[in-house]
Amino acid sequence: MELVASPSSAPGQTEGGPCNRREEILDAATDLFAEFGYSDAVTKDLADKLQVGKGTLYRHFPSKRDLFLAAADRVMQRLRVQIDAAIAGEADPMDRIEAGTRAFLRFFDQHPKFVELLILERALFKDRTTPTYFVHRERNKLRWHDLYREMIAQGRIRDMPVERISTVFMDLAYGTIFTNHFAGRCRSHEDQARDILDVVFRGILGESERARRRPDPGGDAGAEGDRPGG
Repeated sequence: MELVASPSSAPGQTEGGPCNRREEILDAATDLFAEFGYSDAVTKDLADKLQVGKGTLYRHFPSKRDLFLAAADRVMQRLRVQIDAAIAGEADPMDRIEAGTRAFLRFFDQHPKFVELLILERALFKDRTTPTYFVHRERNKLRWHDLYREMIAQGRIRDMPVERISTVFMDLAYGTIFTNHFAGRCRSHEDQARDILDVVFRGILGESERARRRPDPGGDAGAEGDRPGG
């Protein structure tokens, strides 16, 4: 599971002033883009909904593109806030992974419009080398790597590259939110988190099959897929 960059303060907590107005604009813009897409979203409609002039929008966001990308970025900021809150009371590293996984899936289950923004960004802003989601992932993966290294040192998880662990968790969780969005969620996010955690933590092989697939001490133990870190 990957966490995202932490904002200096939780979105929407500033009362009054420019910051509060900015949050109001982003709230309304998120609804607008999720409903109409990027091309068909009209900033004048946004200004009318907020009962402000277009100049107010442009004081905060110089262009429609800036407005959209700020809304996408805030999605990831809010995800970080929710995950941080979920793992704050968990001291055990494994419990932190479980809580983070559940919080990730719960966040996008509760906010399907946020998934729509991530889809739109990937589809329409191909000039961006790295989409917002992956920018935030890269910023925050190191603390999870430290967590995995700690558990490897304790013998609680296999000795393998921590980047490999992160990638698998991210792919499973990331893919789940898009499957839910496109195909419709048929089970609760709690059930989905439970399945991900069970398969990752326990695997699917029984003991006899695990033993059969262990490296042959007299063979090439370094072969790809057989070595512990392969």
